[in-house]
Amino acid sequence: MYKLEKTILAAFVLAVLVTTGSTAQTIKKTTKPAAAVKKAPGTPVKAAATPAVLKNQMDSLSAAIGVSFSNSLSSQGITDINTEVLTKTINASLKGGKTAFTPEDANKFIGEYFQKITEEKGAVFRVEGEKFLAENKKKEGVTTTESGLQYQVIKTGDGPKPTATDKVKTHYHGTLTNGTVFDSSVDRGEPVEFPVNGVIKGWTEALQLMPVGSKWKLFIPYQLAYGERAAGPQIPAYSALVFEVELLEIVK
Repeated sequence: MYKLEKTILAAFVLAVLVTTGSTAQTIKKTTKPAAAVKKAPGTPVKAAATPAVLKNQMDSLSAAIGVSFSNSLSSQGITDINTEVLTKTINASLKGGKTAFTPEDANKFIGEYFQKITEEKGAVFRVEGEKFLAENKKKEGVTTTESGLQYQVIKTGDGPKPTATDKVKTHYHGTLTNGTVFDSSVDRGEPVEFPVNGVIKGWTEALQLMPVGSKWKLFIPYQLAYGERAAGPQIPAYSALVFEVELLEIVK
């Protein structure tokens, strides 16, 4: 007999944390470039106008767990889960019955499943990014550095260039190569200050080439962005990124 109480509890806690964390991201101000913003869940559960009045607290808790857990799955793109198997497993586990997985094997399977999904999605974004950059570097006005960073000068400033240890103030507008906006100080109407060496590699390199007052468009390969990992729900792993960056000043 194997029990999955810990796995179920962990899943519930994850669901609650995902919901709470997403809410926090919505109201928290971005403090540095390329911080991902919250994406709407795939198929959120529709809430009633007023909470249903159930028989007792345990029934209400059960319903709340169901909503939170299903929203968590939906936000991760899992919409075709076998609810019959899920329900049977939960019932068997809570009653001390036999289940298909030990807690350890269940966690291992879940981890491997999501790792596979991440790698499959990453492969697509990697190919798309490489194709985009290969075509983009042929365009007039685009310069490619030795690292693979590409940039296009929109406006040239006449101020000094920052060093890696300087702190700068910038305005920026960040998108994926398909034009999807993931972060923008321009849209917020609020420039951002940060250390030059405290952001993604593509930014660190570009900023040291830009005189204050300049505005450039950056095309950053995934190796100089977030690499093989995702950055929030809107920047998948292996994503090439595009930024319009205006260097306003070196902060003293």
